[in-house]
Amino acid sequence: MSALPAEMTVVEITVPGGPEVLQPRKRPVPKAGHGEILIAVRAAGVNKPDSSQRSGSYPPPPGASDLPGLEVAGTIAAIGPGVEDWRVGDPVCALTPGGGYAEYCATPAAQALPVPKGYSMVEAAALCETFFTVWHNVFERGALKGGETFLVHGGTSGIGTTAIQLARAIGARVFATAGSAEKCAACLKLGAELAVNYKSEDFLAATQTATDKRGIDLILDMVGPAYLANNLKALAIEGRLVQISLQTGRFADKFDLGAIMTKRLTLTGSTLRPQSVAAKGRIARGLREKVWPLLETRSVAPVIDSTFPLADASKAHARLDSSAHIGKIVLTVG
Repeated sequence: MSALPAEMTVVEITVPGGPEVLQPRKRPVPKAGHGEILIAVRAAGVNKPDSSQRSGSYPPPPGASDLPGLEVAGTIAAIGPGVEDWRVGDPVCALTPGGGYAEYCATPAAQALPVPKGYSMVEAAALCETFFTVWHNVFERGALKGGETFLVHGGTSGIGTTAIQLARAIGARVFATAGSAEKCAACLKLGAELAVNYKSEDFLAATQTATDKRGIDLILDMVGPAYLANNLKALAIEGRLVQISLQTGRFADKFDLGAIMTKRLTLTGSTLRPQSVAAKGRIARGLREKVWPLLETRSVAPVIDSTFPLADASKAHARLDSSAHIGKIVLTVG
């Protein structure tokens, strides 16, 4: 492989604000530190945490790049000390601590996975953030099993499209909410047996009818306080609620703690970015063993909404902020 350039094109958050604050700039190419690989980026996924970071509400953790971008795909350009499982030139997709909106990105080697056979770099770049999140929260924390009922809110988001497919693949009964007839149809096409338009229908009533009033075994929620009361009512005996985002705020008023006791409910949740490299590496190993075979047979696959050149990251964020997308938005590099 040819020598690395001294500089690269990146997209910076110039000041906190709307999509227009994302601007191309030049920066030095980063080096791969101990336990890291340097990826020559071919594509980078666009996710809600990126827009939250752009707006100033989700600052990067200490030591992480200030550039947005939490998942990339490309080829390994350099290997840092202590890395034994990868070679220069290997095609990889990876979860990053930040810095994905760039021509080169350094990330812990433990957070990288091989590009699934037959996948384009655009498809591979749409995997890690959502598949790490769904695997950890739905199957590790939520312990979803075949035959159980599963509800995901926001079924046409990157998280939602992934969760529907993986839950269906293990034999769960899948329900989803979405914000339009078109989005509900997309959920059904992906494998949900019921899709509820939350703008015109009551998901609690709909899921109670669909389960003969038994309720839902596991709910994956990104909305937060506005849905908490009805989520608790919707859960079955021994049901689990997994919270992964708080779109309607952090604090909930006057919800019924008694329901948790009488129905023996479990409430849990997580955020991915602050977890340790070791924890993310463990999630990656689970994905490689359990999910990568499903990807390679196309039993599940990322849903790509649209692609934009790296320099047009602001347009990609405008698309993300509009909530009109179905599936993942990806930036292409080079």
